[in-house]
Amino acid sequence: MSDLTNMIKKEIRELLTLQTIIPMLVMALIFVGMGGVTGGINEEATKNPLIGIINEDDGSLSGIATAVLNGRAEVVYNSTDRADVPAALEQVKEKDGVAVLVIPEGFSDSIYGNSTGKIQIYWIMKGAGIMDSVSTGVVDALIQAINHEIAKELIEQDISVNPEIALNPTIKNETTIFKGKEMEGLSPVAITGMLSSQSTIVPVVMMMIIITAGSIVISSMGMEKENKTLETLLTLPIKRSSIIAGKIVASAVVGLLMAVIYMLGFGYYMHSLTTGLEVNLADFGLALGIQDYVLVGLSVFVTLLAGLSLCMLLGAFAKDYKSAQTFILPITALTMIPMLIIMFKDFNTLPVVLQGLLFAIPFSHPMMAMRALLFDDYLLVLGGILYVTLFAAVTVAVVVHIFKTDRLLIGRISKKK
Repeated sequence: MSDLTNMIKKEIRELLTLQTIIPMLVMALIFVGMGGVTGGINEEATKNPLIGIINEDDGSLSGIATAVLNGRAEVVYNSTDRADVPAALEQVKEKDGVAVLVIPEGFSDSIYGNSTGKIQIYWIMKGAGIMDSVSTGVVDALIQAINHEIAKELIEQDISVNPEIALNPTIKNETTIFKGKEMEGLSPVAITGMLSSQSTIVPVVMMMIIITAGSIVISSMGMEKENKTLETLLTLPIKRSSIIAGKIVASAVVGLLMAVIYMLGFGYYMHSLTTGLEVNLADFGLALGIQDYVLVGLSVFVTLLAGLSLCMLLGAFAKDYKSAQTFILPITALTMIPMLIIMFKDFNTLPVVLQGLLFAIPFSHPMMAMRALLFDDYLLVLGGILYVTLFAAVTVAVVVHIFKTDRLLIGRISKKK
């Protein structure tokens, strides 16, 4: 029994090291963050949205509609003149509101006349993340409540109308204002869905190639140490910088090949999901040009170099193939964090601290590039490329320094006497 106990203790000591504990803690923090985001969604969904109302109709049914809106939303602007729409939008935007709703003249008469009443909604879209569209859903729920109350009124008054009109007495005409662009006929939910289908490919592909190519580099370093081939390599009359450059370039070629394969496969998958959609971003002037695709490709390339350089740095601290596997987890965490953040929130709507964190993680920049370029945000993309290039250069310099020391062979950097 004592032999078994000793063996168990020995295995636990070997498996439970800092290299395994730290990645587990990082992953736990990711889940904590995701829980916080989910909680934020629930909190946002229960808040009364900030809106503006312009009611040009003096009928009883428009009165019901405004009563619902005043009772279940925080109205920060009220008017009876459609000409006040620009002022209403400005006021609602200043208050960090969601939309301006316009009830046109003849709204009540239209419903009593067996036609749907139109409600014009001007959406103020803040971002393209999941959380950014929660308030939109709350306003949509208000429209459903208006339909319900008007339907009750029609039934109580025993008004003879078409059953379809009775069930759905109103119809929405939507215009969304997002990053200076006015898109008529689109809701924020539709725009978020289309942006997601356009910009999901790069984040997923980036995550896959960094994890796959990075694990190859780190595992290779661990295997070379375990098999003692690294010692032989370091004794050859080859510059250490050439060894590092050879490893990074070879891994980058493999990574880019993987990127092409993943993009083709995942692109076909996304295309199959969006086939048959009646609208697309190009119809509203949101399309990437050749120069934009060049910038996206450049961002992916420098990020791949930065990721592989970071993997080589981590691989230098791996003692063998087994320990090398644990160093893959931090890379996985660093690719998952930006992907999840970008999925839930737009970069521009994040708190300043999270913006700094997202910008500091090199893997996040190609994930944000496509969406940023669709709205001509070249500063973020070019700044990201410059930052990632400097990050890669500094990391390579550190790796070159480590390769010139005894760290790779004796497990620590020797001190000069």
